[in-house]
Amino acid sequence: MLFPDYRPRRLRQNPAFRRMIRETRLSVDDFILPLFAAHGKGVKEPISSMPGQYHLSCDNLVKVAKEALDIGIPAILLFGIPQKKDALGTEAYSKDGIVQKAVQAVKDKVSGIAVITDVCLCQYTDHGHCGILNGKTVDNDASLELLAKVALSHAKAGSDMVAPSDMMDGRVAEIRNTLDEDGFEHIPIMSYAAKYCSAYYGPFRQAAGSAPKFGDRQTYQMDPANALEAIREVTMDIEEGADIIMVKPALAYLDIICRVREEIDLPVAAYNVSGEYAMIKAADKLGVLDGKKVMMETLTAIKRAGADMILTYFAMEAAKVLQE
Repeated sequence: MLFPDYRPRRLRQNPAFRRMIRETRLSVDDFILPLFAAHGKGVKEPISSMPGQYHLSCDNLVKVAKEALDIGIPAILLFGIPQKKDALGTEAYSKDGIVQKAVQAVKDKVSGIAVITDVCLCQYTDHGHCGILNGKTVDNDASLELLAKVALSHAKAGSDMVAPSDMMDGRVAEIRNTLDEDGFEHIPIMSYAAKYCSAYYGPFRQAAGSAPKFGDRQTYQMDPANALEAIREVTMDIEEGADIIMVKPALAYLDIICRVREEIDLPVAAYNVSGEYAMIKAADKLGVLDGKKVMMETLTAIKRAGADMILTYFAMEAAKVLQE
């Protein structure tokens, strides 16, 4: 029997060869760990929709941040669970807001880990939308000033980077201008640039209490069917001053990550979102998948598609696997 000159199995036959020719290398340096900050002390409340994730008071959040840093994770992303909500989401930009307190606690106790803060209003508004309402409509332009106030309050608290996730048109420019005018021109912006209106956010919305009380977010988040629009969104955010752009979700949008990576030369982040995390956890619990292996395969796929950094609830678990 005749074979072609190239026989791929020659270089698959032992672990050393496989390591030497591996094209995509996942590293702990790629990970950003999302955390949920809550008011109180000694709080470590399990999130039922996301096994292994918790609402953490500042004291416990500091402990997790230290553990993350010790295992090599370079950054955390903070979300807040407010004590009260109102139509304008005032706790989002209060100097005594939960994210502001969490930032200060981590910066005071944990030296060396980057603190990124999510900038949005949905967790803080009593209606659950990402901007100010005008009747039943989210008023894009009226929301920009408040979103910039949120970002500025985070910078004043000590945040190393702000990450607007609201998908209002023009919000990156408004935030950049506000930060610059107040002396925070050194604070970078990681924009949720191509954020799709996805069903994969369900577990997060339960965890953060951020589901809209009426309607949905189709008028401001992207249609899952659109790819060219993602490039327009990304390009617009770059022109407005974004330093890092993000694609969210990741797993069902690997083609978008790849396309964005090919089109632009800024760092690309991808968010391995709550639904992607919860599906793997559920399948592992049922015994139908090896959760650890599927976790690593998924994260490798996101990196292979072109992501420079991955926001993932798996960060701690994956970092430990990589250490092994």
